[in-house]
Order: sequence, then C-alpha cells, then structure tokens
Amino acid sequence: MTSNDAYLTFLGTGTSVGVPVIGCICEVCKSSDPHNNRTRASLFINTPEVKILIDSGPDLREQALRENITSIDAVLYTHSHLDHVVGFDELRAFCWEKKDPLPLYASELCLNVLINMFSWAFQTDNTNSGYIKPDPRPITKAFTLGDLTINPIPVIHGTVDTHGYRFDTQDGFSFAYLPDVKIIPEESMELLVNLDLLIIDSLRTAPHSTHLSLSEALAIAETLAPKRTVLTHISHELDHATLVASLTKNISPAYDGLSITLA
Repeated sequence: MTSNDAYLTFLGTGTSVGVPVIGCICEVCKSSDPHNNRTRASLFINTPEVKILIDSGPDLREQALRENITSIDAVLYTHSHLDHVVGFDELRAFCWEKKDPLPLYASELCLNVLINMFSWAFQTDNTNSGYIKPDPRPITKAFTLGDLTINPIPVIHGTVDTHGYRFDTQDGFSFAYLPDVKIIPEESMELLVNLDLLIIDSLRTAPHSTHLSLSEALAIAETLAPKRTVLTHISHELDHATLVASLTKNISPAYDGLSITLA
C-alpha cells in the first residue's frame, strides 16, 4: 500500500444523541464550528482490497452521502446499542449491485439482536431484490478481510457484549478502534500494544458509568503509547477547539469527515 491506497474516514464521532442535542442551548450545541457537529459514531475503512463499515447507526444514510460511499464489502459491529445498529435498513443500498450476501461480523449476542430486530432480512424467503441480504458471521478470533488482519478486542461497556477492533495492514501499519468502552481488561490491553494509531472513546470531562472520560482515555493512551491517539464518541460537553488546545501534539479529537491514511 502507498499512503494514497488505504485510509479510514470518521463517518460519525458523536455520542448516542449526537451533537447538537435536541433542545439544548449550550455553547457547543449552538456553535458555528462545524467540528462540533457530530453524528453518531461510525468508521469507514478503505484499502486496495476491501471496504469496511464499522456499525450502522441512525445517521448512516447522511454519512454515506456526505462521504460518497457507494459500496462496502463487509460490516463490523462493535455492539448492539441502538446508536450503532438502527441504520441497518440503509445497508440495502450496498446490496443492490451484489450477487453475494453482505457479511456482517459481530459477537453472537449482537447478531442475535440484529436477527430479532430485523427478522425479515434474515428469513430464507427474503428474495426481494431491494432488500438487504445479510450474511451473519460470529466473531470468535482474529480473521482476515482483504489485506487486513482483524483482531476483535473484548471491552467492558455497561452490560452489553462489546468489542473494539485491531487492524494490521500487510505493510505493518496497525490501528485500533474502541468507540464505546469503560474498562479494557488486561488481556485486551495486551492486544493493543505497538499501535500506530489508537482511536478511543472520550465522552466528556466528568466520569461516566459506561464510557471513558477524557482523563481516563488519556491515561490509557499514555499506558499503550501509540504513535498517535484520536478521541471519538464525544458529547456536547467537549468543545472541539478547546479540546485541541488542551492536548499534546500526538493526541487530537476526531471530527466527522476526518480521514487518516494508513501508512
């Protein structure tokens, strides 16, 4: 790969309610800075061999149109919370030109939620050409998609079964995506060493019961010592420009539309 061959794009960088928040008149929600407009968290990965979507949140249609995403080869799910799955029906647009079903990688529990929520899509008599054709694939260990080796990273995020993911390219670039996490177990921390890029949950300054606070995210970044850290899943309690000014040069907040080359 060259620097122009592989990249990731932040489709959304916000928390479950997005930013601006409905009915809120705080400075961030009223901000004219476009970096403070945060749709629900999602990531798109593009390499010479594969296009991967992580999570299908409620803003997927808007995000795909904004970033001109016209095809995907697979979807990876982090967990089954609504802000990460309820854009499921928008995936049908990525199935119209495909002969084969669309692979969906997730924990068995997450796949069961999808099957219960969208049962019509998983039925054997789903033959309508306009419908999504899902191919559920439970994740249990590292696997390969195209030119990426993908390792699921179990994390603790409330009571729901949740994964982050580590990606390693054939050229040796490594990055991890952990958008929803409160605790990273020790065995999972061991899977996150020697990263070029760490993308991690950083909800707000104050502690939260199921998400990392800013200080907690920075502490993990200091422990893992990746070459670069990017914060995501950010609430309206953190202003983008203020956050940028407070961080060291190798740590920065993500924003919707931010692209990073994988080299």
